[in-house]
Amino acid sequence: MTVYFIGAGPGAADLITVRGARILAASPVCLYAGSLVPRDLLAECPPDARLVDTALLDIDQITAELVRAHEGGHDVARLHSGDPSVFSAVNEQMHRLDEAGVPYEVVPGVPAFAAAAAALKRELTVPTVGQTVILTRIAQRATAMPEGEDLATLGRSGALIVLHLAARYADRVVAELLPHYGADCPAAVVAMASRPDEIVLRGTLETIADQVKSAGVIRTAVIMVGRTLGAEQFRDSHLYSPARDRHTC
Repeated sequence: MTVYFIGAGPGAADLITVRGARILAASPVCLYAGSLVPRDLLAECPPDARLVDTALLDIDQITAELVRAHEGGHDVARLHSGDPSVFSAVNEQMHRLDEAGVPYEVVPGVPAFAAAAAALKRELTVPTVGQTVILTRIAQRATAMPEGEDLATLGRSGALIVLHLAARYADRVVAELLPHYGADCPAAVVAMASRPDEIVLRGTLETIADQVKSAGVIRTAVIMVGRTLGAEQFRDSHLYSPARDRHTC
């Protein structure tokens, strides 16, 4: 049988993909992170499905659940918030399933940064202003950042930076990016993107940390810093330009 790592999306139950919902509805076993995946999504599971909250399980216990289901002849829906390709802790699970000889597939989902951009009503790449987006985090008590991936280094690019798992360290983020972006650089924080309790904060590097503290945002949020967030004067994209010759490749 197959384990399906499914991107559950940023929060809203209807932002799971059609493929993800279809697999979820057909899987007799579902593992989900209760602290991140909305309970509404579990309504898609079969009525008699075995539901396992992994919030308090370690990697070995999670693997044991996946292997047990496989050996019992059951497909497994393994729900992960956002998209499995970034900050999802899927790699170590897939590695262990490879060792155990358990087949799996990955179903992409809507990432948190995309839901945040939608909440802000902003395109993150703007012609002549910014064409690069950096997805990153900062070193905390858990995993250290690789050499050369600290904010001070990444900030030299001037690209739009999207920080996951960093809301409680907003002061530190501001201090490290100020020398490269300037106090007037647009910044935003979106917490609980796409959920009923969504919080959207807009400001600059000079003001955003105070807004985060006042709003009490400490988790399930992304921080965005970059000039494209405030771009108002820019050249139209070549894609739809009247000057573009649409009869040539």
